[in-house]
Amino acid sequence: MYLNDLRPSEIIDLSKEIAYSKSDPGFMRVRIKHHLHSRARWLVRLLGLPFRLFPKEFAGWADDTIKRMGVHATTHVDAPWHYGPTDLAGNPLPAIHEMPLHLCFGPGVVFDMTHKEDGEEITCQDMEADLERSEATLSPGTIVLIRTGRDKYQNTADYWKRGTGMSAAATEWLIERGILVMGIDQWGWDRPFHHQIATSKATGNSTVFWQGHLVGRRTPYWQIEQLRGLDALPDHGFYVSVFPLRIRNASAAPARVVAFLYENLSEASV
Repeated sequence: MYLNDLRPSEIIDLSKEIAYSKSDPGFMRVRIKHHLHSRARWLVRLLGLPFRLFPKEFAGWADDTIKRMGVHATTHVDAPWHYGPTDLAGNPLPAIHEMPLHLCFGPGVVFDMTHKEDGEEITCQDMEADLERSEATLSPGTIVLIRTGRDKYQNTADYWKRGTGMSAAATEWLIERGILVMGIDQWGWDRPFHHQIATSKATGNSTVFWQGHLVGRRTPYWQIEQLRGLDALPDHGFYVSVFPLRIRNASAAPARVVAFLYENLSEASV
């Protein structure tokens, strides 16, 4: 039996809706203009079709305009270009339109980090302990999802201030095991900014700030932020698709991230 012959028993959306929220920081707010059907009726009339020749069912077409949306404003994939213009050897880093498609679909593994407190780093030891608990297998092509439980704060003013965060060492731990696509259900991959800044100032350590992201300048990887609903997934035994919009030369792009659960996946071959 092959995976292509199977139909998923359940499909789970792991993405935020793209919508305006007054709770988002001002620089991250999405603004969408919804145009009524009647607007198109007048457009068609101006193009020359008399109202009397309109089909009875024609109410006009709805249309919408995204007036403002940062590419990091909702569930999105960060490209290595986001972390810096080049790697440490001076080679240009890829933008989001250059993400290889074969990385966008693969077996998923969830790491449960809900025990980590706000401001606390996720370490290699945390990752190793949870992998031992779940008995999941990591291999090249696996898409790793970090569950912190902070998605419950989405659409609140505290969302971007709440969370743990992946340390550089834990991020490298994943890359060393062949993981090039990884995601998290909180606002960002690293600890919230105020925790990073406070630690940097208290310790005088210049390697603290944005450390998880900056791994991508040493070894490029692709990162998903602002996931939701990871508590609906098993630890492993499912597949994930994550296809970002193909925005040329962008640092990131919104993505519809979806998990596919199969009842008899253990019998299937890819």
